[in-house]
Amino acid sequence: MSHKAEAAFTPLNIAVLTVSDTRSLETDTSGQLFVDRLTLAGHKLAARVLLKDDLYRIRAQVARWIAEDDVQVVLITGGTGFTGRDSTPEAVACLLDKHVDGFGELFRHVSLADIGTSTIQSRALAGLANGTLVCCLPGSTNACRTAWDGILGEQLDSRHRPCNFVPHLKKADACESRG
Repeated sequence: MSHKAEAAFTPLNIAVLTVSDTRSLETDTSGQLFVDRLTLAGHKLAARVLLKDDLYRIRAQVARWIAEDDVQVVLITGGTGFTGRDSTPEAVACLLDKHVDGFGELFRHVSLADIGTSTIQSRALAGLANGTLVCCLPGSTNACRTAWDGILGEQLDSRHRPCNFVPHLKKADACESRG
């Protein structure tokens, strides 16, 4: 249930990373869904990158964004499964200062209605690092839609009550440099 207080909306600078060995920016419907949803919500796209499934390249890209003053949120789609190449959780977990333990649990709960027990194979996770929220989600477009519509849309909205992630992120006024 969404509770929006009488407060001003705070637009966030959000980076989108797609991890895939097979997609290009033109065929990346999952990353595009995040771009569409975040801009429709009033947030700003800080950057968009597509990388192959490579633990160290993923870690390096996310670490760069965490270190940047103007990236408040990193949304990652892909690389969360169980194949030999899936390494997004391993790439990201060591960078996090605090884990959002309930994120993966809530994502699996929300997606249960859509995909049934297959949701157990999701290794979705989230955490905070240097004032940046980092969320790792499955690569399917439907999973990204479920995550945005069921969790992220509200938790990235400063008006959502009783709480949201915005107060825990780098200050928005420090992020005005990107337009």
